[in-house]
Amino acid sequence: MTVASVLVLSSKNVLSSGWDNATTRLERTLYFARLADVKARPVDAATHATDGGRATRERIVQATARLLQQRGYGGMGVKQIAQEADAALGSIYHFFPGGKQELAAAAICHNDRVFTDSLRSALASDDDAVEAIVACTRSIAESLRESAWSDACGFTTAALEAAEQSSEILGAIQDALARWRGLISDKLHAGGIAEDDARDLAHTVINTLEGARLACLVERSDEPLRLAGQHLARLLDAYRDGR
Repeated sequence: MTVASVLVLSSKNVLSSGWDNATTRLERTLYFARLADVKARPVDAATHATDGGRATRERIVQATARLLQQRGYGGMGVKQIAQEADAALGSIYHFFPGGKQELAAAAICHNDRVFTDSLRSALASDDDAVEAIVACTRSIAESLRESAWSDACGFTTAALEAAEQSSEILGAIQDALARWRGLISDKLHAGGIAEDDARDLAHTVINTLEGARLACLVERSDEPLRLAGQHLARLLDAYRDGR
């Protein structure tokens, strides 16, 4: 239904029911007509395949990641994402036909890539595996301080809330955690810890880092991560020394 056809129907309704509140009814009708036209309007796939189209998609994903972090899954909508990304609704539905759930999954994958790069960099900062794990705690603490104690990664409450909405979102979180554990496990095994132990310890390291990060957010302090680094170092040293 086009805007013109809706205007004809609306004018008939106004004539039949009188002019009282006509302006309000017309404004409301026009709003929904425009929204329907935006969703129904064909999108030029060739245009979206260009560098400009890819940049638009990236803006949409980053905007979703920010809103997911700031407002949570339940507090954000597709229209808000479009406004935050400075993108048309038609572009949103072109890139993400699955709507809000697909957007949230893409945002979590984006945050996963950001944290994975940071984790990989921290692990590579020291040849000693144990010292590299301690470097990870320092890197996370620094990131939290710079973000004024906000959930810079988005994998805590916001991600868990979103995970309740679809298996796609839950799968994105599970994949991220598995990737992080794999990086930790490889570093520990390369540092002299038995492969099976390294795999198990990777769970302990990631769980400890996530718990310490949440405590830092609550306390507005990097103390939980500092302590986590100290005790992880003792634990990992014990396994490396074979005790």
